[in-house]
Amino acid sequence: MVTGSVWDLLWLGLYFHPRPQPARVLVLGLGAGTAVLQLQSLFPDATFTAIEQDPVHIEVATNHFGVDKRRTEIYRQDAQTFVMRYRGPLFDLVIDDLFIGSAGMPRRALECDHKWLKGLRKCLATDGILSINFADYAELKRSSVGEHLKARGPFLSGFGLRSPAIENVVATLLPFQAQSADLRAHLAATPDLAGLLKSDHLRFQVRRIDSRR
Repeated sequence: MVTGSVWDLLWLGLYFHPRPQPARVLVLGLGAGTAVLQLQSLFPDATFTAIEQDPVHIEVATNHFGVDKRRTEIYRQDAQTFVMRYRGPLFDLVIDDLFIGSAGMPRRALECDHKWLKGLRKCLATDGILSINFADYAELKRSSVGEHLKARGPFLSGFGLRSPAIENVVATLLPFQAQSADLRAHLAATPDLAGLLKSDHLRFQVRRIDSRR
């Protein structure tokens, strides 16, 4: 269920809430479908919308890794176009995992500026959670996430999640006040994840990325 890598971090922020129950999840950047598979296992009643441009990734995710196509709508298209044009039902969790290779190094495919954050917010339900993958803390710092958190808006807390084995940082933006300790406490109280946390299979570091009160 857990990988010990960045895919765990993409959904981990849900557990800042003591009993998360996401009904609708949007994944921008399906890749091989690892995060979707994890979420489908954790939340059997959730449905998924996944956006992916690479047909090879879609083939691997659906025919080799076993993403449940009955619960997942997959669109082969540009994520930016999808987000800016979307007018459908809102999502309880939006995952932005849009990466490309650049000189052998992964980097974000889209700049995380105010316009992009506004588009992502438009897809979220009022109590929805936003999860954004960055290559490292430097890339997160260059983004508009910090300014977005300080401005008046729907997000009252923000945290950076990182696995000790990687440089990636996943920014989790929450519509409620939270503390770093809440995440471990809620995971420890979740039967499916408590053992993995205790055995150190679920490893992560948490850093607050806003100072809002």
